[in-house]
Amino acid sequence: MNVPALAVGQKARLTKRFGEAEVSAFAGLSEDFNPLHLDPAFAATTPFERPIVHGMLLASLFSGLLGQQLPGKGSIYLGQSLSFKQPVFVGDEVTAEVEVTALRSDKPIATLTTRIFTSSGALAVTGEAVVKLP
Repeated sequence: MNVPALAVGQKARLTKRFGEAEVSAFAGLSEDFNPLHLDPAFAATTPFERPIVHGMLLASLFSGLLGQQLPGKGSIYLGQSLSFKQPVFVGDEVTAEVEVTALRSDKPIATLTTRIFTSSGALAVTGEAVVKLP
């Protein structure tokens, strides 16, 4: 199998909106029924004041980017760090981005910075992924 040519600085992005249906489906799949994500009345009593998207649902966008765009099909996730900087509200649009920051010369392994931005450009999630190249 040919390994795609990668270079430090390459980026891939994807934009998505997580509505009530997606958040509810993720709650069922993950068993995370925290009312902060699902119940507007409960969320109104929190500092966020309205439902927020699960952080791990947001981070799942990285899996799609890494496995479909950069590095692409056949990539294997080896690790992921995450830091949640600010909430994303249910119904808001976000843009996920991955950027190649390092390529190992001894093994087919890449390190990528992972970020999610709100529609206003604020950083909501940041982290680092390590991926085995196809």
